[in-house]
Order: sequence, then structure tokens, then C-alpha cells
Amino acid sequence: MQAVILSIGDELVLGQNIDTNSAYLSQHLASKGIGTLYHQSVADNQEAITQAIVQASQRVELVIITGGLGPTEDDLTRQALAQAMGVELVEHQPSIEAITAMYAKRGRTMPPRNRVQALHPQGTTVIPNHWGTAPGIHARLNKADIYVMPGVPREMYSIYENLIAPAIEQLPGDRQAILTAKINTFGLGESDVAQKLGELMDRTRNPTVGTTVSDAIVAVRIRAEFDTPAQAREQLDDTIAKVYERLGPVIFGQEDQTLSRAVVNLLCEHKLTAATAESCTGGLLAKMLTDVPGCSDNFAGGWVTYTNEMKISQLGVEPRTLEIHDAVSEPVARQMALGALNASKADVALSTTGFAGPGGGTPEKPVGTVWIGLARRNKDTDAVNVEAREFVISGNRDDVRDRAAKCALQMLRFSLMGLSVDNLTWSRRQPATSNI
Repeated sequence: MQAVILSIGDELVLGQNIDTNSAYLSQHLASKGIGTLYHQSVADNQEAITQAIVQASQRVELVIITGGLGPTEDDLTRQALAQAMGVELVEHQPSIEAITAMYAKRGRTMPPRNRVQALHPQGTTVIPNHWGTAPGIHARLNKADIYVMPGVPREMYSIYENLIAPAIEQLPGDRQAILTAKINTFGLGESDVAQKLGELMDRTRNPTVGTTVSDAIVAVRIRAEFDTPAQAREQLDDTIAKVYERLGPVIFGQEDQTLSRAVVNLLCEHKLTAATAESCTGGLLAKMLTDVPGCSDNFAGGWVTYTNEMKISQLGVEPRTLEIHDAVSEPVARQMALGALNASKADVALSTTGFAGPGGGTPEKPVGTVWIGLARRNKDTDAVNVEAREFVISGNRDDVRDRAAKCALQMLRFSLMGLSVDNLTWSRRQPATSNI
């Protein structure tokens, strides 16, 4: 059994809203052994919606539609479904009563325009909406069962989970066990990840392996489809192990695990605290760490020292160092990290200094040049190791700041794991280290 998900609305086609409904539905359908063939966003145009419904109903056994059930002129899903089926719209009296009661509960009278929400194509079944004013619809067309729900996520989730999901489970049709996994990496480009994965990405292979990129996080997505859950689990786990073997430490977690969560977990494991000293990232590095619940046990605090004067007064950067090397340099990154380490009494400290753009770069140090410093105290000897690494990051100002903060997190993560960052994509030269 396969499904198609149609999301209706100009706001989706224009990119004004993100279609979260389709992602939610695809995940839930996969858990029931139903694969989604495609998602399609359709504008508020009756002919376009009708065509999309007809095409989907000819290709798959299950079509789920969200949106276009409101009371306004641009809510056209019920009309399009009726057109696709070649029937008229008829009024459903129990829906009129339910909508009227819902308005009365709010101390209001139902506006005449809301009466349209009680219409449904003749021969279809109305699905009650106990969470809003737009009832859902169940229809049969060509080879497909069609379920229509409102696009408001809260209402859609409630109708689907309580009324439609149980009905889908009873539909006839062969199901496969579908299991998925998402493995998150940072530090290699997508093409580098693909090269390391090699034949695992062969599209004729089961499980299938693919990659997606979002904000420089390359996710490896694995999908196993087999006759039984046991087969799917065995093959999925085997492929996960192969991905870990080929990609190694650039993998920082699975599913919703973030890089900052992985770093905080390591700090907690080693019973260490961290501090930050930021220039070009403007506090973003500290934000990423403090986005993690419970980070207060492992994050001491940080500084945003944007000017040279602040670097000198707050972190003890030597004026002569700034004069000779300027702010975007290895010595300044090292002194910023060391200053933060000493002032915070933390166990490790990260620093960032660079040209985020759009101006400020030089031919020798173009926009995107970032130095990241890492100072780490040995708890046993109280000796401090300081290193700095230069990264060259492409993209706009937001890209540079985001990638720089993530490079700093990955640099710290590798240090806590006893590894070098030599092979990370944006690293440009060998680190400079010293013991103080």
C-alpha cells in the first residue's frame, strides 16, 4: 500500500508557511507499513486541486488531503473533491448543529458563512471535528480511499490520531514493515559523505541510504522495507553500523540529537564545565549550548567581546598582539580562549574571531575566515593546553556565524574524544598548540 499526501493552500505554495503536516503524516503512515509516494502542495485553485486528487487516486491506494476546508472563498477542497467525483455538494445537518454548538459554547452566533463547512460531496462520509469547525471527509475514488482534514495542525493531529488512523489500519492491502533512521553528521560536505558511503547509496539497495543537508548538518537517512519487522530491524541495524564505520566521529547523533546536545553530554560525562569568548559569532555559540536543557551544570558562562577594547579589558588580550596580528588571528584566538578559561574558572573554553561579512575581509583573510581557539585545563596537573584552528567558511553572514559556532562545538567535541579536527571540511591548516 502506498499513499499520496496533498497539502492545500496558497501560503504553502508561496513559501509563507512550512508544510509540517506532510512530515507528520508520512512518519505515522510509515509506522503502519504504508509508504508515501510523494507530497504535493497545491494552490487554492479548484481546477488544480481537482486534477491533483484525480491523479493521486489513480496512482495509490490512500490519499490524505489537508487544508482548504475553511469558510472563506479560497477554501475549495470540498468543491474540488466533488468535482473530481462528478457529484454535487450536499449539506450535513449534524455538522450544522455541531458548528452552531461550538460557536454557542464560545458565547457567539455562527456566522452564515460557516454554513459552507457543513457541505460534503454526495456519497461521502463526514468525519466529525471535535476540535474545530471544519469536519473531515472520507471518500472513495478510482483505486483510493481519500481522507480530507483541516490544515490547522492541532485539529489535523487530533482528527488523524483519534478517527482516521484507526480507520486506515482496517483498510485492505498488503503492508510492509518500514523502519527508518536518521544519522546526523557535521564537518564533511555532502559529496564527501556520499563518497565515504560508497555503494551503500546504491538506489537498488534495501535498505536505501540517502543524504540531506540543512544548515551544514549532513543527515544520512536510512529506510528499510521488508516483509516482517524483525527483518527490517536486522537490516536497518546492519546498515547503521556500516554508516558509523565509514563516517566515524563526524557522526554526532541520531534522529533529533543536536551537535550542542552531543557536546553537553560529553561535558557531563567528563564532569567538565565550559566557557565561551565570542567575537564574530556574537553569542551564538553560547546560545547553542544554553539551548540544551540542563546545561547549567556544564556551562559556566561567556563573553561577547566585539571590539578590541573589550577583548583587552575582559579577556586580557594583549594590545601588542592585536596591533601586530589584528583581531582575526591565531594569537588573538588563543588569548581569548585562555582569558575566558582563567576568568571563568571553567575546565575548557572556546573562542571565535573572524570576518562574518559582508565587509571586513582582506585578500589575505577573506570574508569567512574564522579562527577558533580552545583552551583546556588538565584537572590533575592544572596545566593548560591551548590550540587554535583557522577555518574558511563560505556563505552569507548568517552562514558564516552558524558554521563557525558549529565548528567550535565540533572542535570541542573532538578534543573531549581525544581526536584531531584535521579532516573537517573548513579547517585550513594544522593547529598551533602549546602548554602553559
